Amino acid sequence: METEQQYIDLFSSYESLIAEHSSDLMNKHRPEAFACFKRLGFPAMKSEDYACTDVAKAFSPNFGLNINRIDIPVNPYDVFRCNVPHLSSALYFTINDSFYDKQQAEETLPSGVFIGSLREFTNKYPHIAERYYGQSASSCENGIIALNTMLAQDGFTVYVPEGVAVDIPIQLIHINRNDVDTMSNRRTLVIMEPRSQAKLLVCTHSVDPVRFISNEVIEIFAGEGAHFDYYDLEESSEDTTRFTTLYAVQEAFSNLSLNGVTLNNGLSRNNYNVILNGECAESNLSGLSILDGRQQVDTFVRVTHAAPRCNSNELFKNVLNGRSTAIFQGKVLVKEGAYKTAAAQVNRNLCSTPEARVYGKPQLEIYADDVKCSHGMTTGQLDENVLFYLQSRGIPRSEARTLLSIAFTADVLDNIRIDGLKDRLHTLIQKRFRGELVHCAGCGAN
Repeated sequence: METEQQYIDLFSSYESLIAEHSSDLMNKHRPEAFACFKRLGFPAMKSEDYACTDVAKAFSPNFGLNINRIDIPVNPYDVFRCNVPHLSSALYFTINDSFYDKQQAEETLPSGVFIGSLREFTNKYPHIAERYYGQSASSCENGIIALNTMLAQDGFTVYVPEGVAVDIPIQLIHINRNDVDTMSNRRTLVIMEPRSQAKLLVCTHSVDPVRFISNEVIEIFAGEGAHFDYYDLEESSEDTTRFTTLYAVQEAFSNLSLNGVTLNNGLSRNNYNVILNGECAESNLSGLSILDGRQQVDTFVRVTHAAPRCNSNELFKNVLNGRSTAIFQGKVLVKEGAYKTAAAQVNRNLCSTPEARVYGKPQLEIYADDVKCSHGMTTGQLDENVLFYLQSRGIPRSEARTLLSIAFTADVLDNIRIDGLKDRLHTLIQKRFRGELVHCAGCGAN
């Protein structure tokens, strides 16, 4: 518990200062989170769900935290340049884990929609926020969540009232920036009331040559008939460690699309927890990682079918080079009474070097009749016969490998429902495979 003790001591010493720069509702959850963290600590490698990721080691360095909420001297509009074709978005930023409130001219949003600081939202609309904040991401389920709830002082909120559609994509840029090793505790709350619609694109960048660790908790609530798309694009650095825990709760006839793409990282652990809580809800989850060196992506997916006639589809792919590592653990749980469930879980891995490693564990747990569920996992290399065929047509072997690797990723990108983003990602992935240094969406980070 040595690693945990530094955070226990930190919170004990600075609890009042942490609370001073946050909101009453967020502060209300801290005592329970602190108690849970002291009891649970970080997940151990001997636990089934974290067998390949040493969480305590990742959190053990003495990272700096911006508890006083000191402004980081950066103008994100200078750091970020978006040139995604045809993508007109409502653009927002966080600097480390602070919402950037010096917005330039904003897009006009429909009446009643709130997009902005979580601290501001919980202060301004506490009667709404308290029904959702911390309700699905329980601190006593996981020490990583508990740590976030203890330390998070701000975050990002999307609130869309009943029957309202936000026509333009919402774009949130997370910028890791500092001159010392830094820890960020990010919190995102998305509330989609019945029959509402929105799309959120989140991009993560690290723009300084120091170590960053981000601990992110995301809660998404999709009311009856709501439609919501969530896109997570990571283009950070090999010195960035990222733990992301996402909870999504869906009511009847809701439609949720979750998509994660990792183009550059150090160590990433992505936890997806989806509960189909209402009849005829549908969720589509997909992920793509392109890894080399000693990069690692660890993906854990748990989809719970708690109501009848719900559909879930999962497609996660990894392309590995060097000594990189990919882990996939997926569980589909079909509860009693969730008849006529349709669930598909697929994990595909392409290892381009013999030193790359893949660990997988797809699972089904079914307690209902009249269901259609499947899971599958494959790991392999490029087909030598196809490579030979392409070479026989005059294509150099290196280019043939690149073309086949690009083709391997195509069906994941097909799940993206923002055309400009889909086109841009095709370009970025081609450049990534060709070894060109690029930044997400034309970022001008320097």
